[in-house]
Amino acid sequence: MPQVQLGQASAPPGAPSGWPPVLPGVAVPNIEAAEPSTGQQEYPTAALALAAAPPAKRSDRRRLWTLIGVMSFIALCGVAVLTFFGFNGGWTGLVVGVAAAVVPVPLLVSCFLWLDRYEPEPVKYLIFVFGWGACVATAVALVVNTAGAYFADRAGLSESLVAVLVAPLIEESMKALGPVLLIWRRPRAFSGIIDGIVYCGMSAAGFAMVENILYLGFKGYGETAQKAGAASGAAALVGLFIVRILLSGFAHPLFTSMTGIGLGVASRTSSRSVRFLAPLAGLLLAMCLHGSWNLMSVIGSTATFVLLYGYFAVMMPIFLAMVGFALWLRANEGRLTERILGEYARAGWFSPPEVAALGTLGRRLSARRWAKRVAGDAGAKAMRAFQFDATRLALLRDGLYRGLDNEPKRRMEALAEERQLLTALDAYRQVFVGRDPTAPRAVWDGARYHITFPDGVVRVLDPPPTPVVPVPVAVAPPPPPVFAGPYGYR
Repeated sequence: MPQVQLGQASAPPGAPSGWPPVLPGVAVPNIEAAEPSTGQQEYPTAALALAAAPPAKRSDRRRLWTLIGVMSFIALCGVAVLTFFGFNGGWTGLVVGVAAAVVPVPLLVSCFLWLDRYEPEPVKYLIFVFGWGACVATAVALVVNTAGAYFADRAGLSESLVAVLVAPLIEESMKALGPVLLIWRRPRAFSGIIDGIVYCGMSAAGFAMVENILYLGFKGYGETAQKAGAASGAAALVGLFIVRILLSGFAHPLFTSMTGIGLGVASRTSSRSVRFLAPLAGLLLAMCLHGSWNLMSVIGSTATFVLLYGYFAVMMPIFLAMVGFALWLRANEGRLTERILGEYARAGWFSPPEVAALGTLGRRLSARRWAKRVAGDAGAKAMRAFQFDATRLALLRDGLYRGLDNEPKRRMEALAEERQLLTALDAYRQVFVGRDPTAPRAVWDGARYHITFPDGVVRVLDPPPTPVVPVPVAVAPPPPPVFAGPYGYR
C-alpha cells in the first residue's frame, strides 16, 4: 500500500518533535498501554514471508493426462495444416508466409495482456485458446471452406458465396469453440467480460496468424513469384502485408470479441436463459460482422470506394467503440474491487489504504514502487501478487452475491477458495508491511488505527474521511466473516 501523507496536518499539542501529524479538528486520540496484537506469524525476512503464501493446487494425474491429450490434438492439427500448406503451396511460400504472419502476433498478444492487467489469466489457458485458434479452428475451416468452394464450383455458383456465407459461419464457430470448452470445463477461468474478450481475442489472433500464412505466403508471394518472378512476388507480399496486417489486422479479434462479450455476460449471471442466449447472440453478431466485412471485400474488388467506405465508415468506428468499451470495462474492474473489498475492510480483513490502493492502475503501480523501496524485489513481487489475489477475492465475492455458486458443491469450493486467498493475502502483506524503518508501526482493527508513537505510546485514531493514513498499517485478526447477501455465512 502506498505511503501517503495527510494534508494540512499538525502535531498534537505537547507532542515531541518527530511525532506524526494528525488532522486539524480531530481530538487528541486515546492512549493505550500497548497496541493490539495482530496474531500473525512473524517472519524474520521478506523472502520467508513471501514463501508462506499457500501454493496453488496441484493437478491430479487425470487432469494432467487430459491436458496432454488436448494439447497433443492441437499440435497434430497444427502439423497437418502446415504440412498441407507445404505440399500444396510450396515450402518457400510457407517459410515466407510464416515469417510475415508472425510479425503482428506479439503486438496483438501484448494488447490483450495489457487489457487484462487487473486479474491476469493463467498462461496455460491463454496458450490453449491461442493454439486452438491457430491449429484446430484453421484446420476445420480449411476443410469446410475448401469443400464449400468445390461444391459451389460444381453447382456453377461463385466462390464469393463461400466467403460471404460459409466462411463467417464456420470460422467464427470454430474460433469460439475453444473458449466455450474452457468455460465449460473451467468456469472459474472466466470472471467477466474482459476475460471473454481476452480468451476469444487470443483464439482469433492464432487463427489470423495461420490464415495470413496462406494469404501472404502462397496467394501473395508464391503465386505471384511463380508467374512474374521473385521481385514481383515480394511486391505483392508487401501490398498484402499492408492491407491484411497494418490496416485490417484487428478484424478477426474484433469479430470474435463479440462472442467473448456474450461469454463474459454468461459467466456473471445466474440466469440459465441468459447463460445460453448471451453467447449465442454474441456469436451471431460476430458472424454478421465477419460476413459484412467479406462482402465489402468482394464488392471492393470491382468497386474500391465501397471497400473504403465500409472500412472508414463502418469497421473503424466499430473497432474504436470496442476499444473504448474494453477500457471502460477494465477501469470498472478496479472500481468493483474497491467497492467489494470495502466490506472486508469494515470486517477487519483489509485496511482502508489497502483498498484505496487497488482502485486504479496508477495507484497499484505506486504501491508496487513503494513496496520495492521498503522491501526490495521481494516486496514488489509480493505487492503484485497481493493485488492480483485481492482482485480475485473481490470477483469471487461478487460472484457469490450474483448467485453464481448456488450449487452446494460449488459454493463450498468458492468459500474454500476465499479462505485460501485471505491466507495468501496475509502472507504477502507481511513482506512489505513494517519493513520501513522510518515509519511508526500502526495496526487497523476494522474500526480505528492504533499507532505506536516514537516514545512507545500507542494512540487510537479514528479513520479520516479519505482512506489514507501517514503510515502503512498491519491488520489485526478479524472476527469470522459475516456478510449479508444470499450466501452470507458465519
